[in-house]
Amino acid sequence: MPDIPKRWRGECESGKDFPSSSCNKKLIGARSFYKGFEMAMRNRNGKGSEIIINSPRDTDGHGTHTASTAAGSHVANASFFGFASGIARGMAPQARVAAYKVCWEEDCFSSDILAGMERAIEDGVNILSLSIGGTSDPYFLDAIAIGAFAATKRGIFVSCSAGNGGPTPESLSNVAPWIITVGAGTLDRDFPAYAVLGNKKRFTGVSLYSGKGIGSEPVGLVYNKGVELNQTSSICTPGSLDPKRVRGKVVVCDRGVIARVEKGVVVKKAGGVGMILANTAESGEESVADRHVLPAVAVGKIAGDKIREYVGSNPNPTVVLSFGGTVLDVKPAPVVAAFSSRGPNNLTPQILKPDVIGPGVNILAGWIGVVEPSTVHTDTCTSPFNILSGTSMSCPHISGLAALIKAAHPKWSPSAIKSALLTTAYTLDNTNTTLHDASVGAISTPWAHGAGHVDPQKALSPGLVYDASADDYITFLCSLNYTLEQVQTIAQNPNVNCSRRFSDPGQLNYPSFSILFRSKKRVVRYTRTLTNVGDANSVYSVVVDGPSTVSISVKPSKLVFGKVLENKRYTVTFKSKKRVAVKDAFGSITWTNSQHQVRSPVAFTWSR
Repeated sequence: MPDIPKRWRGECESGKDFPSSSCNKKLIGARSFYKGFEMAMRNRNGKGSEIIINSPRDTDGHGTHTASTAAGSHVANASFFGFASGIARGMAPQARVAAYKVCWEEDCFSSDILAGMERAIEDGVNILSLSIGGTSDPYFLDAIAIGAFAATKRGIFVSCSAGNGGPTPESLSNVAPWIITVGAGTLDRDFPAYAVLGNKKRFTGVSLYSGKGIGSEPVGLVYNKGVELNQTSSICTPGSLDPKRVRGKVVVCDRGVIARVEKGVVVKKAGGVGMILANTAESGEESVADRHVLPAVAVGKIAGDKIREYVGSNPNPTVVLSFGGTVLDVKPAPVVAAFSSRGPNNLTPQILKPDVIGPGVNILAGWIGVVEPSTVHTDTCTSPFNILSGTSMSCPHISGLAALIKAAHPKWSPSAIKSALLTTAYTLDNTNTTLHDASVGAISTPWAHGAGHVDPQKALSPGLVYDASADDYITFLCSLNYTLEQVQTIAQNPNVNCSRRFSDPGQLNYPSFSILFRSKKRVVRYTRTLTNVGDANSVYSVVVDGPSTVSISVKPSKLVFGKVLENKRYTVTFKSKKRVAVKDAFGSITWTNSQHQVRSPVAFTWSR
């Protein structure tokens, strides 16, 4: 790496297991923030935490995994116990990294998060990546939203996880329009494992188990449906399994309640030799690979139901488990992860969230050598890499892409970068079919995938962008029935007034649309402004796609840009053809020419 830029104002704090020499030209800053945590511990038990906390050292692994995903350097011969082997690299391998430790074993406290964000802004970062769950509180009570507004005002792009509350509707967090809210999808790489039943039926699942298997001979299979030992034994919670029934057998465990790998610990303690982790309706067909402590295969709901049926109807059920390593070119991909939080946006429904999805299932990235990758303390094996899933993993992918766009276009605003990522995202998988949702095994919608899956190459040259300034976001806030004091809290400016406000929060110049029809409001009209960041003398025509229940008109239908950075406005009118509530529907508005397709998703909601 070249010398650290002189504009960098950050520091490398020393602490336990972290001498100042830990930083270098790649990791240029590391700080820890714990006063909120320390005060909470003192209020809770009358004294400060016994844990030595004043160190930026990662003792959990989560921060190392996300940081290396965003900007890790090239590493040859990377793998997780042989899985996903090859050259590993972050999205922006030439970017610098500064780490701000704001989460501790018990929790992440708002005061520590805000302190870390404030210091990052003052230190001079360009991108803020927060793989931290937010709240559904109003923006003036949301620490991340307030910190992100301060960052955006300074030209810093903020990327946040959408949350892992899916597939429940309205489960999103971090939905402020000045944040890019990132959901999770799958890769075209998988780690297959197989369960062959005694009736010769073969089911494919996933697993990162790398130890000795159970052999090629059939083994007894048991599913403890019902209540045993005062516990719901089908879920395989601690103390729920009767060793007399499971010893020497493979146990079918329903997914849910406790961590997936913990179920394997329960089975092993009860004398079981293997496990089939079977999804229920909540997780659908999504399969997440884990490093289990015993031979284990995770399967979707359809396969799980057939396996449960087989065990219940056969007097002597058996199974053989086997493991297939790493497989590439998996189809279909990407698929929206079942755990990825969903819209609609219950805080400001006029803003479509999530914004996009990125890779967030079975992601290989860096790890620390002091924590077991399986998170099970009986597993003493360590690895410099780990494979994890969550919107925590998808968020840094988008953060890294934003860094690449910022490097290519240093004068672009955070909203311009976000627009580029949204309007170039794709909605067709590698089978040329509309993106699917793992929770239902059917077509996904913008409530799950937003504008679609990010496209790194196209995002570098979007043609047109929907730009917005801090003043535009203040106008948006003034449209939300907040008090002036509450708006000033978010803006961190006592001089802000609400002399300007939108007639509808959806008038914000956002690169997507969320249309709310009410019984007495069947027509919604929004105006948007596009900025030409492509070639001069460019002409774009509009292509409209919408449901039969809505008429959509765009004026003008053609935009002619004579210069680079020229702005053009258009107005779109949405008219519901129904007077009563209709099921949610979706569409798109795309400005297109021979080089670019600038696509904005549209979501429609009817309420009485």
